[in-house]
Order: sequence, then C-alpha cells, then structure tokens
Amino acid sequence: MEQHDINVIVNGQKLRRRVSARQHLIDFLRNELSLTGSHLGCEHGVCGACTIQVNGTAVRGCLMLAVQADGASVDTIEGLSDSGAIADLQDAFHKHNALQCGFCTPGMLATAAELVEQHPNADREEIRAHISGNYCRCTGYHAIVDAIATVLDARRKAAGGSGA
Repeated sequence: MEQHDINVIVNGQKLRRRVSARQHLIDFLRNELSLTGSHLGCEHGVCGACTIQVNGTAVRGCLMLAVQADGASVDTIEGLSDSGAIADLQDAFHKHNALQCGFCTPGMLATAAELVEQHPNADREEIRAHISGNYCRCTGYHAIVDAIATVLDARRKAAGGSGA
C-alpha cells in the first residue's frame, strides 16, 4: 500500500504523519488522532456528519483524502470548541433545543461556523441553503435555523449593526 508523508496543522498543532494514499481525512482524524467528535455517517458526502474545516472552509472529511490535507490547516469540532470560536453557536444550539440526538451536531456546527464567518448578513433563507447539505433526522431544522439566526443577529449587533 502506497504511503505518503504529510505535514498538517490539526486544531492548531503541527503534525507530520505517514498516511496511506487511500486513507480518507475523516478516518485519519478519527483513527490516527482519536478526534472522534466528527462523525462518519453515509461515507458518500451526502449527510454532512463528517464536516470539518480545512483552511476555514467546511469540507466533507469522507470525500477528502488525508494526503490532500498536506500543508493545510484542519479544524475539527474539538478544535473549534476548545478555541472558543463557536461558543456562541454552541450556546444558541443548546438554548434553541437544536442539539436533538447530537449525531449531526458537530457537522452542523462546523458548517454554521463557516456561514457566520463568511456570510455575516445571511438571512433565514441563506441559512437554510447553507446547511442544506447537512442532514438531521430528528428535526425539521427550525431550531437549528433559529440558533444560527440568533448568533448572526447578536454578532451584527456587537459589530455595531442593527441586527435583523
């Protein structure tokens, strides 16, 4: 089996590892680094449970090979949580009962974190469109959209805007 050396920054920590050419990034994170917060669902990039951030962009960990992450910065739900970057999103998910069973939550939060950073003026339609690739089997998404909208509004107000 072909092996490659990669240099990657995972949750702020520089790492050098030898990985199989065919190893998916989510398997590398879960099995080699014991970062099991992101879940492996459909393994086809459809459900979004394995969503992580690579260089600040939400990606499906099951569709990206570990060798493709060479030179990249990867943030998992553990890193996003530990850094405090998504504390307001986590609080809002809790307050709006958007956690449900929790299986999709890490992927939802990684996707929502990308949205609030890159589209701070997103409205409810844009929120729905942005999270449409993340499946939640527990809810009709209302609570999740409410939580994200609350964070966007609070961040706009904190930045001096009028909010929604």
